Amino acid sequence: MPRPKKISELKPIVAKLAQTSHYEVTFGGLNGKLSDHLQKRGVDTSFITRSAGLLCSSASIPGSSLATADINGNYMGVQEKMAHSRIFTEMQLEFYVDSDYRMIKFLEHWMEFITDGSGKDQTERRYFYRMRYPDQYKCDKTKIVKFDRDFKREIEYTFIGLFPKNLTSVPVSYDSSNILKVSASFEYERYIAGKSTSKSVKDGSSSNKDIEQNTQALADDTGRSIEDARTLASGGTIETLIG
Repeated sequence: MPRPKKISELKPIVAKLAQTSHYEVTFGGLNGKLSDHLQKRGVDTSFITRSAGLLCSSASIPGSSLATADINGNYMGVQEKMAHSRIFTEMQLEFYVDSDYRMIKFLEHWMEFITDGSGKDQTERRYFYRMRYPDQYKCDKTKIVKFDRDFKREIEYTFIGLFPKNLTSVPVSYDSSNILKVSASFEYERYIAGKSTSKSVKDGSSSNKDIEQNTQALADDTGRSIEDARTLASGGTIETLIG
C-alpha cells in the first residue's frame, strides 16, 4: 500500500542519478584496406583511435525495439504477440572540427571508400560508383562508454558492423565566428550492452550478478556444485556415475 516517503529514503537514490556529461567515444576495428585508404587521404590511424572520439561533442545512447507478429489459433479467441526480430536505431554523433579538418576527412573518406570499389579516377566524367563488400568497410570495435564522475560506475556499448550512413552539411558564414561542428549518423548490425568479456564477472556488472545469482539458485535446488550448475545453465550435461 502506498505510504509517504521519508527524505532519508529518497536521498540515497536521488543523490546517485547519472549525469549526461560524462561519456567517451572510441573508434576501432577498422579493416586494413580502409585504414590504408584513410592513411593515403591524410587521416592517420592514431587520430582515429586516440583523437576522433575526444572531438565528439554529443552522442546518443542507442535504442532498440522488438518487431512482433500476431499469432492466432493457439487459444480459442486469443491473439498473441510474438517477437521475431530486434531492430536497432541509428547512432547519431556530433563532432568538433579540428583546424586540420581531419574529423571531416575521416568521415568523408570513410564514405568515399565504401562507394569507390570501381577503383577508377574520380575526376573522370565516366567515373561510376561500385559498393565494396561489407566486411571491408564495417568495423566491430567502436564503443560508447557512459560513466559517472567517480569513473567507477559505467555502462559500455560495443557496436558490431558499424559504418557511416549520413554526413550532414556543414554551414559556414561571415556573419559570426563559431566553433565548426559536423554531424553524422551511423548504421550497425547490433550492439552489445555491457562488457562482453569474462572480466565483467570480476567487475560485478549487474548482468553478471544476475547470472551468478541464478547459478547459485540452480545449485541450491539441485544439490550440485557451482561448477556443475554453471555447466547445466550453459546447456551442458553432467555425467552421473551409478554404483
